Parts: sequence; C-alpha cells; structure tokens
Amino acid sequence: MDKKQDLISRIQSSMTKFSKGQKLIANYILNHYDKAAFMTAARLGSVVGISESTVVRFATELGYDGYPKLQKALQELIRTKLTAVQRMEITSDRIGDHDILSTVLQADMDKIRLTLEEIDKDGFENIIETILKANKIYILGVRSSAALASFLGFYFNLIFDNVRLVHTTSVSEMFEQVLRVDANDVVIGISFPRYSRRTVKALQYAKDQGSKVVAITDSQLSPLAAYADHTIIARSDMASFVDSLVAPLSVINALIVALGMRKKDEVYQTFEHLEHIWEEYQVYEKYSDEITEDEIQKV
Repeated sequence: MDKKQDLISRIQSSMTKFSKGQKLIANYILNHYDKAAFMTAARLGSVVGISESTVVRFATELGYDGYPKLQKALQELIRTKLTAVQRMEITSDRIGDHDILSTVLQADMDKIRLTLEEIDKDGFENIIETILKANKIYILGVRSSAALASFLGFYFNLIFDNVRLVHTTSVSEMFEQVLRVDANDVVIGISFPRYSRRTVKALQYAKDQGSKVVAITDSQLSPLAAYADHTIIARSDMASFVDSLVAPLSVINALIVALGMRKKDEVYQTFEHLEHIWEEYQVYEKYSDEITEDEIQKV
C-alpha cells in the first residue's frame, strides 16, 4: 500500500471514533485532499464549518504533532500528482481577491526564509568541494527548471572551462549528451514538482556510471534525491500554475558566488580579459555625459 492510501486508510478506519466536527474534516480531506493540503487550520475549519481548534484536534487524533505535520504529510503525498488545472484552482482558492502582488512576494520571501533555516550548510560546502574536483561538470534541467540550469550554466562557464549545459527536448537527446559521463565527472540535476522524468532518468544513468551526482530540488523525498550523492534542498511553491523558483535561484546564486570566491584569481583574470573584449566589440551600451551632434540627429 502506498503512502497516500495509507493516510487515507487511517482516516477511514478512524471514522467511528471521530466527533461530528472531525467527521466533517475527514470527509472533506477524503474528497478534496489536493485542496486541503494547502489550507491553514483556520481556513479548513471555515470551509467545513467548524472551529480551528477542532481541526487541530483532528490532526492529533490521527497521530500527528499538530496540524502543520498533517498538512505537510498531505503536501508530500500529492507533490507529483497535482494537474495544472488543480493548481489553478488552488491558486484561486488561496489568493482569491486579495492583493496578488503582496501575496506572491510574501510567499516567495517565506520560501527563502524557510530554505535558509533548513539548508544543510556542511552539505553545501561538500558540494563546493565535489564540483571543484570534477573533470567535467554537466548541468541539466528541463521545462521550468531549464531557466535555472541556463542561469547556472552561464556563470559556471565564466568560472570553469569544463562545463556542459545539457539542452534537450527528448529522453534520447539527454542520454546522448551525457553518454560519456564517468567517475571523474559531476552531474548537477535540477527539478521541482512536477518532477521531470527525463532529469530523474539521466541522474540514474550518471549514478550507474559512477559519476558524482548533485540534486537541486525541494525535498529529500524528491525522486532526484534517490540518485544523488549530495542534495541541495530549496523550497518551492507548487500550489500555483506558475512554479515559484525564487528560493532555488537564490541557492544557485549562492553556489555560484561560493565557487567564484574559491577561484577568485582565475575569475578576476577572466573578467579582466572579458572587459577588453566587451569594450572592443561594443557588447554593452555605453553612456557619455556629452551627446554629439551626430547622435542628436540620429535620435
């Protein structure tokens, strides 16, 4: 029996000893567990018409140390199961007519705060060492995580000369690009709910070849973590049709800065060289305090 069915079975088997109010909660969860997983105790109580304290007692009755533990269990169980339509419905339910700008930015701030509180700093340092020792560095992320992979790849290419950003639209293409990975390499896989099967399979292959695998994901229960030697956990919000990847991007930024500082002299020389190239080939727009007559006429 899988975990979801185990939790559902616990609720069903406890029905006879629940109070009237607790039965209302139980029935709502059984029929709408995808929505209940993202409701506060107060919100859930309001929806089913009972008090917040009854919701808290319901969680305790099921053996959880408070409602947040039950809520987290529900969220973990449905992490890969929410469809885009369900996510849209949850977004509407959570935000409604509230100030969307403030609500979304506050939620992103909370994700960064939780990530900082929970991140394994020793593990982070171990990842730095693993990457520094690698012969080749492979970076892969698809769908919404492709933006994170591209950002990481862009800056890694300024720090290292052994980086390969895996671009792919199919499973076969991904395997073709990581075909020669070996024990001297490191493969960095990035994926958040709904997890990419292509990324998981590629990490499995890399692990089988003896490569060091680094997963950047949202939970130790993520399928990426099963094949990772090192895992960076960054909170994401999948209860929306838009993936919130602010915290993962912040962690990736920290990873880039940490590695840049470890290779400070080489990075300094690289940027010094690049500045000359950018100047010579006019890569960036330059502004002057004085505007020439020709420039005025062009405007």
